[in-house]
Amino acid sequence: MFALSVSAQPYPQRQDDFDPTWLNRAVERARAGLRAGLRFRPGRLRRLARRVETAGRDGWRRCQGAGREAALRELRLALRKRGFADDGLTVRALALACEAAETTLGLVPHPPQVTAAYVLLHGQVVELDTGEGKSLAAALAAACAALAGLRVHVVTVNDYLAARDGETFAPFFAALGLDVGVVLETMRPEEKVVPYGRAVVYCANKVVVFDYLRDRLQFKEGLRPLGIALESMKGAARARTLLPGLQFAIVDEADSVFIDEARTPLVISAQEQDPAREAHYRQAMALARELEEGVDFGWRAGGRVPRLTDAGSARLAQRAEGLGGLWQGPRLREDAVHQALVALRRFRRDVDYIVEAGKVLIVDENTGRVMPDRSWERGLQQLIEIKEGLAPTPIRENLARLSYQLFFRRYLHLSGMTGTCREVSGELGEVYGLGVVRVEPFRPSRRKRLPTLVYGHAASRWEAVVDQVRACQASGRPVLIGTRSIQASEHLSACLASQGIVHQVLNAKQNAAEAEIVARAGERGQVTIATNMAGRGTDIKLGEGVAELGGLFVILSEGHDNGRVDRQLAGRCARQGDPGGWRAVVCLEDEVMRGMPAWLKRPLAAALSGRRLGQLLGRAVFLLYRYAQFDVSRRHRAERRRLMQVDHRSRVTLSFSGESE
Repeated sequence: MFALSVSAQPYPQRQDDFDPTWLNRAVERARAGLRAGLRFRPGRLRRLARRVETAGRDGWRRCQGAGREAALRELRLALRKRGFADDGLTVRALALACEAAETTLGLVPHPPQVTAAYVLLHGQVVELDTGEGKSLAAALAAACAALAGLRVHVVTVNDYLAARDGETFAPFFAALGLDVGVVLETMRPEEKVVPYGRAVVYCANKVVVFDYLRDRLQFKEGLRPLGIALESMKGAARARTLLPGLQFAIVDEADSVFIDEARTPLVISAQEQDPAREAHYRQAMALARELEEGVDFGWRAGGRVPRLTDAGSARLAQRAEGLGGLWQGPRLREDAVHQALVALRRFRRDVDYIVEAGKVLIVDENTGRVMPDRSWERGLQQLIEIKEGLAPTPIRENLARLSYQLFFRRYLHLSGMTGTCREVSGELGEVYGLGVVRVEPFRPSRRKRLPTLVYGHAASRWEAVVDQVRACQASGRPVLIGTRSIQASEHLSACLASQGIVHQVLNAKQNAAEAEIVARAGERGQVTIATNMAGRGTDIKLGEGVAELGGLFVILSEGHDNGRVDRQLAGRCARQGDPGGWRAVVCLEDEVMRGMPAWLKRPLAAALSGRRLGQLLGRAVFLLYRYAQFDVSRRHRAERRRLMQVDHRSRVTLSFSGESE
């Protein structure tokens, strides 16, 4: 049904007029939940999977030669006319896609993958356990949508996964007469036009948003319906844009893209030389270095935002007397020093960023990967460069800005998949209008969770991790140790090396060998330390004889801000019915515990003297740990809501001025 309306638009996208008031959000949330619960009942999905299997066995496998080509043409025409509202057509399309996957890739889609593809075609988020083959489910859905004449974007969380899946499934799409493109961050804009014009495109989330922003900068008013229509009449619209519109998106790791990465808007900026501004930043950093924590300033919002004391404000005013200019205004000088304190005290090298080839490169806290083309706003980038003794980059002037919430709502058809989204199903409904459908695994999980070990100090925690690794090595069982930061991965690497334990490290500094390290991580006796780079999308296959040893063992050495990231790491083991186990080893000095009251944390840490907590006290402290994660997640949710409201106010303002983002 929607295929016909898409073809009539030169740059198809949804005109989003969502007003993020509490009532509208509540209505969207209720509507999405009801639609998902009523239409996608488990029994109905199981029956549909059986119908797909029957249609493949009795239909497509018997079609050969000219008869098969005629049947394929008939199916494509019917899909373009009626879309996926007709379950009979959808079943036939899925059966054809399953048969093509078996023929070209040697992969026989199992019922959960088939039902997941069906749910994706109907605009929902699928929760499918890690290791259940979400990549194949996405390919099945993408093929069916492309057969219906839609241009499909399969959106992943990084270039590595986009390139891997694009290459893996190219023969599958070719067998159905569909071409596939891969768009990477390293490509020049002119190199992206051809891949974006193909039926199915694999790309990372940040890449497609930035390319959309570039189109808006190029077109300005031309991206509005009337402007596009006029340009298309001249034959110039497609030549001047990278994307052919926003028609159909399947977002992998949907909770990461829609939720975790949605706190920060994406901005395109231009460099602007300003020597006076650079001098201002240097003065701010010099003044911030003179301030004493606990006397001149403290922290609020869980240790994230600095706050000057009365003594600090007075000291700053005294030091700024002879500087003139911006330093004479109390609010301006305090804002500048606040930002310098954030750069100096809160952002840490090899945790939030790395320094490589004389440049400060941001590390994504959710993926553990470097973001080479991104920088912080409001002078924070330059302040951190000054802190590290580097020449500050030119000041950037914002040209275009867009949030994930606003961008993904513009797709005419949006769906997603992940293994961990039940905690944020309400937010997915109220922001994106997406319901969450849980699909049960093909085989019962054999993942075993060992009791969490809680320590008072980091040194004792690292000793315990080394002991766990040594115990696994005694039997030859492979181990994957997840760390939160590059700094932690390098510290643990040094601890293992001091014990003579051979291991591999995967973090943003060793990303070139990612595929090789991941491929070997499940082999007998292998020890792998990894940041969040190994937490999503990586399939670690067990080596010969490893299943008999208990499978891969995962050690979570520090909890993330939200428990979903922890569950993703645990999901690297015991995939598709394989054996496996995991254990969390945490301590009171972890990053997530920074907001814990000092009056509670200090006595606990002192009383323990670095030893492991007893069972009863350990459980109590672990509950505090979980509460700290909940509290951080709550603050992040408030930030996303504020950003959505700012987006809405900005759109209302721009609509009066006649401008776009």
